[in-house]
Amino acid sequence: MSKKCVGKIIELFISTKESSTRVNRSTIELDLLGIIGDKFYDKDNSRSILITSSDSYNLTKDYNIDMPYGYLGENLLMDYNPYSLSMGSRLQIGTAMFEISQNCTICNHLSVLDKRIPKLLKNDRGIFAKVVTPGKVSKGNDVYLLQE
Repeated sequence: MSKKCVGKIIELFISTKESSTRVNRSTIELDLLGIIGDKFYDKDNSRSILITSSDSYNLTKDYNIDMPYGYLGENLLMDYNPYSLSMGSRLQIGTAMFEISQNCTICNHLSVLDKRIPKLLKNDRGIFAKVVTPGKVSKGNDVYLLQE
């Protein structure tokens, strides 16, 4: 299997039971149940990781909506747009490997900042992935698209 570097990790976030806001991390550790320490750990393996592209944030900026990173609920924010990848595609990031499992639907709570966000990001909020190889991911890690 070959791999192609397609981008880099910009930011990493987790959700905790103690905080209502996203918590920024420099490194996250993952196993087959998701992100260790995340409040959604071991809830739904096919939706354990939300990956978002910086393109989503740039799109809203084009409409003068300034969203802080993490607002879309992502765990991994990268400078590569993976939204057109087919289900089953794999990404290697850090020492972990991910498999794209489903598209992320828009949640109405995103309209709290601006009512236009759900419509603007209908197909551009992110994608869900599951962990297929446990490991660590850090800010600045390269993102590799694995190809058969």
